[in-house]
Amino acid sequence: MSLITSSIGQGLLWGVLALGLYLTFRILNFPDMTVEGTFPFGAAICVSALVHGVNPLAATILSFFAGMVTGLVTGLLYTKGKIPVLLAGILTMTGVYSVNLRILGKANVGLLNKNTLLNGQLLQKLPINFPTIIVGLIIAIIVIVLLAVFLDTDLGQAFIATGDNEKMAQSLGINTDNMKILGLMLSNGLIGLAGGLLAQNGGYADVNMGIGTMVIGLAAIIIGEVVYGNLSLTARLVAVVIGSIIYRLILLLVLQLGFSTNDFKLISAIILAICMMLPLFEQKFRTRKLLKKGVEKP
Repeated sequence: MSLITSSIGQGLLWGVLALGLYLTFRILNFPDMTVEGTFPFGAAICVSALVHGVNPLAATILSFFAGMVTGLVTGLLYTKGKIPVLLAGILTMTGVYSVNLRILGKANVGLLNKNTLLNGQLLQKLPINFPTIIVGLIIAIIVIVLLAVFLDTDLGQAFIATGDNEKMAQSLGINTDNMKILGLMLSNGLIGLAGGLLAQNGGYADVNMGIGTMVIGLAAIIIGEVVYGNLSLTARLVAVVIGSIIYRLILLLVLQLGFSTNDFKLISAIILAICMMLPLFEQKFRTRKLLKKGVEKP
């Protein structure tokens, strides 16, 4: 039971990262490679702040703003520097690695005996792993509500229009470059926030902890879309978080089958590939079914 509650809690925290990815990859149609640098950057800022005695809530908020900085850098490189989108993200990701080493002072820093957002006095009275579920659920709800409200505003609609059809958005007087920068800042802010939360949950920050995070986030998005199909935009945000929980439970099942944790990255890639191919298989199945009905029809 503790393994299941642990997976649900981690799924909620990873869901925050998946929501950030959803903004760029799905709404903005922007393949942002900054993710794998932003995640450990948020973790490094948060852990460094906690080590120096900063309030856990303030440290967590700092991880959000740290992520916004990396998003801003990538956005400026792409829109103002005219650097190709993928290369802009890679450059930021590469540069942030050195920044993380500067912040932490070494490859990894632990949070032993440090106060975090997940070990407050009230939360310590709860059963094991439930503090992670409570905190993750509260933060996921807050993020989803704020994103839903934002996307329903004129600014949010301009943001959506930029991703749907950039030329049409420009013809309507929307500054698409500003929308891209805004989207990257919000997206990476959430990814940095997820980094800070998961660093507190794991008890450490490591400069290499961002490897594979993009695959994890995309897997959550794809699983949520495949399981729930066509939904409203707000419902899709909820589905992304649920997809993250399902993904963690799938990994738990794989672990119970005897696979090593060293295989998680490979398994994550395989799960993502399968989920991305499911719509194709479904379409082929429907086509064959229709053809079969056509043949059988007298």
